[in-house]
Amino acid sequence: MDKKTTGWVAYLTWIGFIVAICAGDKEGAKFHLNQALVILIAGTIGALVSIIIPYVGFIIGGLWNIFVFVCWILGLIAAINEEEKEVPLLGQIKILK
Repeated sequence: MDKKTTGWVAYLTWIGFIVAICAGDKEGAKFHLNQALVILIAGTIGALVSIIIPYVGFIIGGLWNIFVFVCWILGLIAAINEEEKEVPLLGQIKILK
């Protein structure tokens, strides 16, 4: 896969991220691979908070997941347009070097 395809496929759930890592242009799309990984982890944490903490966790996790969804949309649009824009708050986190 080329850089653009690898970038937007990485945002498509955990399966898409794994496909992008295994079959994609890792060097060209490293920025979007990192962004997608951070967004996927943040979404998973929000879902766990919603499940583990009754009532209050549902509200906090729900608000967090709305924020993560907006970040996901922004990241996906940036990947499709081949731009390297960091998503708000989560964009500064670097996991992949």
